[in-house]
This record gives sequence, structure tokens and C-alpha cells, in this order.
Amino acid sequence: MDPLNVLMVGTGEYTTGFVGGGASGSDKKVGVVGLSMFDLRRRGKVGQLGMVGVNGTKFPAIREHLHQNISLAYNKLDTSFDSYPADDVKDPDSYKTAIDSLKAGDAITIFTPDTTHYPIALYAIERGIHVMITKPAVKVLEDHVKLLEAAKKNNVYVYIEHHKRFDPAYSDARFKAQKLGDFNYFYSYMSQPKSQLETFKAWAGVDSDISYYLNSHHIDICDSMVSQLGYVPFKVSASASKGVATSLGCNEATEDTISLLVQWRHKDDASKRATGVYTASWTAPQRAGVHSNQYFHYLAKNGEIRIDQAKRGYDVADDSVGQLVWYNPFYMRYAPDEDGNFNGQTGYGYISMEKFVDGCRAVNSGTLKPEDLDAKGLPTLRNTIATTAILEAGRRSIDENREVGIEQVDGTWKLV
Repeated sequence: MDPLNVLMVGTGEYTTGFVGGGASGSDKKVGVVGLSMFDLRRRGKVGQLGMVGVNGTKFPAIREHLHQNISLAYNKLDTSFDSYPADDVKDPDSYKTAIDSLKAGDAITIFTPDTTHYPIALYAIERGIHVMITKPAVKVLEDHVKLLEAAKKNNVYVYIEHHKRFDPAYSDARFKAQKLGDFNYFYSYMSQPKSQLETFKAWAGVDSDISYYLNSHHIDICDSMVSQLGYVPFKVSASASKGVATSLGCNEATEDTISLLVQWRHKDDASKRATGVYTASWTAPQRAGVHSNQYFHYLAKNGEIRIDQAKRGYDVADDSVGQLVWYNPFYMRYAPDEDGNFNGQTGYGYISMEKFVDGCRAVNSGTLKPEDLDAKGLPTLRNTIATTAILEAGRRSIDENREVGIEQVDGTWKLV
């Protein structure tokens, strides 16, 4: 198979690890997307690489950041890329110029604010470009449906970067859940420290919320577990806490913690019902020892599953940090191998990227069709529509102070 040419849309924390003029203060100090793509290029799976942002004046500093923290750390790993716009230009529509430079069968990754996912993805899809979108895919169910239609028309692969599906514990739990009988109850919690509000202050509470940002993980995991058992969501109510983020200078609309209460029922037997509760917060303590608390409890007819992926039996005491820290090398492992090369190919963050690249190459070679990738149960655009429906219903529940229904009529999803 030929290598895949990839354009990375978005230059921030997740792509480069570069935030506010330097390395991010989170666990993604050298990013995820860029590092993974540079290594996939080293391995021959990726060809030409590009990167596009709004502010071209950031690129000299980004290149130096990548050189110092990736090239010098991993045996002179090539971090070169074409950039858009020029280094002395600011252009919010530069993604169009960058996508226009690609050819059908190339790919883009979208790691930008939630409200920009739809227009960027649609622009690429209409030009025959494969697309990876960070979660959430889009904010509005109607946009999700429109992207599905466009992707089918243009025969492209659209993949949502729900990397928790590839967490070994979560992946194994999804498998074991199939043998525990009917779904009954699911509770999840995910949080990040208040410091993240500084990173996301430009859009937090304005363009999106913590439910879209973090609840999207566990809603997708739950849906991927129970949809195989025949369960679909049909009703959502939500509540939100406020006061902490606004005291830190965030927009007055910014909520601290959001909980969604979702009612599920079996599509072939409406008497079988289940409850899901999904809670997310970005106002956790600054010195909690973990960057992200993440756990869930799944209860079924014949058993239950509990997972706590915050403290994984690996803690480090470091005087320079001033506290005990629980790290997560299962997501991205940044230690080099014995030859000095990047050695994180088994991290589920990297695996998620590689799954997308492999899928695009398979479609380009004619080995697989996009619908074949849907059938594999990957987090494709088609396989994540329930997550978008639940997230929008939760947002509307808070804004409209009511319970929001989810319906499927002749295979078409809508909110009522």
C-alpha cells in the first residue's frame, strides 16, 4: 500500500503539545497527533505531512519546540512539515487553501474547537479527502447526518478519534460485557484539573462545554458496549454546576461539572430499559496526582464491571514536582527504545492514530470500503451517531430546562 499523505488541521496541545508559547503543562507536553504521524512516517505508513492553523506566526516557535522535544529526544526523528498560512499571515480560512493542496485519497486530522469540526470536515469530504475528527465529531445531530451523507456520496473514510476504545482495559471490558446479559446501569466520571481552563479559556463555555469535551469518551464507550446488545438511547435529562470556572475568569456561561441522565431501551423489546449517568468536570483539584480521573461501573443482568483508570499502579515521587504523581504510560509512552527511537506504538493514543491511517490506506488500495470499516466496529462517523445525539440532547436539556427525546424513524435520528 502507498503511504498516506496527511494534513494536520489545528496546531495546539493535542497536535504539537505547544500552548501559550511553550510546552503544555498537561501530560501532552509533546502532543499526540504530530508525534504519532512523524513516527508513522518513519515506519513508511505516512508520506507527506502538513499542518494548518489560523496564526502562521506561531510556526517558527512550533518548529523549534518539535525539534527540541521530539527530534533531539528520538534519534533525530524527522519533524518537518508544510505549513499554512505563511509565517507572517493570520487567516481563519487557511484550512481551505491547505486542503485544496491535497489530492483525493489524502487525509486530514481535525483537532480544533468543536464548532469548527463540521465546516472543515465537510470541505474535505466534498473533495474526496479522508477525515479524522477529534471527539466530539460535531455538536449538532443534524450536522452529523449531513456529514454521513457527504461521506457516502464521496466514498471517503471518516473516523472519530475516540481513543478510549483502544485502552486495553476498556477494550477488554467491552468484550466481556457481551457475555453478561441485558444492560441495566452505567455510571461514569471523568475530570481534569482547573489548570485546563487556562488552556481552553478562549472557547470554554462559549463554543463548547465539558460534557462535549469529556463525557463524549464514556458515552461512546457505553454505546459501543450496549448497542451490540440491541440498546438505543431514547431520553436525556441533564444538570450542570457553576461558579468555579467563572471565578477563574472564564465566560459567565461556563459550567464546571455536567451530568447527563440517559434512558436506554432495547430496540426489539421496549420493556427492557436501562439507565446511564455520565459526569464530567474540568474543575478537579490542581494537585490530585492524576491529570485525568476516569472510571466507570457497568451493571448487567448477570454481572458487573468496574474500571478505575486514574491510578494504574504506577506512581512517581519527584521533589521538583512536589507531590506524588500517577502517570498513564498506557495512553502515550514517551520513553525511547534501546536505539533511541520513539517507542510508544503500543499506547492507545498512538493506536487510534494508526487505525485511522491503516483504514485510509486500505480504502485507497481497494482492499476495503468505508462500510467495511463500519462493520469492524471502529469509531467511524456512522458508529458514533448515538454519542452525538446524546451530547446535543444533554446540551438542549440544560439550555431549555426540559427532558429531550431521541427518536429513530426509518433509520434517521432526530431529537424531540
